[in-house]
Amino acid sequence: MTQSAPHTFAAFVGIDWADAKHDVCLQAAGSAKRECCQLDHTPEAIDAWVITLRTRFNGQPVAVCLELNKGPLVFALCKYDFLILFPLNPLTLARYREAFTPSRAKDDPTDAELQVELLLTHRDKLTALSPQSPTMRALAQLVEHRRRLVGDKVRLTNRLTSALKNYFPQVLQWFQEKDTAIFCDFLSRWPTLKAAQLARRSTLEGFFRAHHVRAADVIDTRLQAITSALALTTDDGVITPHVLLVQALIAPLRVTLQAIADFDNAIAQRAQDHPDFPLVDALPGAGAVCAPRLLVAFGAQRERFASAEELQQSAGIAPVTERRGKKSWVHWRLQCPTFLRHTCVEWAAESTRHAFWAQVYSQQQRDTGKAHQAAVRAFAFTWIRILFRCWQDRTPYDESVYLQALKRRSAPLLHNLAN
Repeated sequence: MTQSAPHTFAAFVGIDWADAKHDVCLQAAGSAKRECCQLDHTPEAIDAWVITLRTRFNGQPVAVCLELNKGPLVFALCKYDFLILFPLNPLTLARYREAFTPSRAKDDPTDAELQVELLLTHRDKLTALSPQSPTMRALAQLVEHRRRLVGDKVRLTNRLTSALKNYFPQVLQWFQEKDTAIFCDFLSRWPTLKAAQLARRSTLEGFFRAHHVRAADVIDTRLQAITSALALTTDDGVITPHVLLVQALIAPLRVTLQAIADFDNAIAQRAQDHPDFPLVDALPGAGAVCAPRLLVAFGAQRERFASAEELQQSAGIAPVTERRGKKSWVHWRLQCPTFLRHTCVEWAAESTRHAFWAQVYSQQQRDTGKAHQAAVRAFAFTWIRILFRCWQDRTPYDESVYLQALKRRSAPLLHNLAN
């Protein structure tokens, strides 16, 4: 990433963070003396320590190095304008420590001192934290939390499916989508095949109509399936515990589905009000889910990346080449923001269903012998280069413009499109 403007710092601070306390090392500018202390992780203790720094150095900038770019400690320190935070990759500190401590001895106060050393000797390699706008930061948290909720939903539906296969497999055929209110309500009311078969036909018809199933043929098919179904087992030793498990899983599934809907509303409200939203909304396959995630991936600070290559590397899409002697090999990037990489890869895979040239490009990669995931990452690599230009120029994506660019370059992809 591009480096921030240089500052003249009055002091340099290294913080080795923890859950309950933080080890702090401070060295004032122009002094070789280092002061170490412990700081409790409470708002009052952090505020008192920062006020002491402000008073001691007359509000001049103080450089703070820590192994975080977000989290409670970062959120607490960001509100003080004279503190300039330098996030450090934990692996960088670990390798630096091992370089001078082959025994691999480790201590929290020592790590705080090593962070001060890195600030003093390699500050040109570090990038100061430059927070996005409050709206963008809120949107970033919302899309990440939503993705975790989707993961929770998948885990719950998988456990429900596993439990139902043991005594009531027919319901999995009657309802193809397990993450729906009708599926939860049906199992809450009729948790076993016997209970469903004892229900009146009018009751079942009223249930389906209340859940917006209007097609008479669909209702008749389900009612006939319920009537003619044969129980997998009648063993009460199997049915009773699994019924209790299913009821226990349905309750959190309902809460999770409602939470996802609430997050969708909050995300849509903030994303659509952002001036850059039309840039991502015009992308093929972005939709209501990927468009806000792509908006967060690029952000509003266009000076963060000087080129598309920097963004590809930061997102973990650009591969890494290693050379040792006469050997050389390429592998995917191990250290990167995983959620950012997931966003790019998931959207690239989805876009193949909406852009014709994307389907051809993906197949072209597969024809060279690449596995599916490698082909998708190669496609995401190309998409980032395209989106970077749209993002910098503030111009929505236009497929016809891109195809004309391919024609001017006589790209091989254009020949495959013609075929």
